Amino acid sequence: MYVCSCFQVTEAQVQQHAGGGACTPRQIASACKAGTDCGSCVRRIQAILGRGNCPRRDLVAGTMLPEEGEPVLAELDEAA
Repeated sequence: MYVCSCFQVTEAQVQQHAGGGACTPRQIASACKAGTDCGSCVRRIQAILGRGNCPRRDLVAGTMLPEEGEPVLAELDEAA
C-alpha cells in the first residue's frame, strides 16, 4: 500500500527507513522524498513511526543529559 502517492513510497519502505534510523518525517523525506510534495502523507508517516520508537538523542550522540539541577550550559560556563 502506498503511503506517498506522489513518489510511490510504500509503508514497507517507510518502515525500512525507520529501521535504518530515520525517526522523523523529515528524516523519512530525506531518505525517500515521501512527504515533500503535497504533504498529505506526513500524518500517515508520523503514525507509522509512532511514539517512542526512536533512540534518545543523548544516547545516539554518546552524551548524557545533565544531572537534575545542573545547568544545561554548564560546559560553556566552565569554558569561559
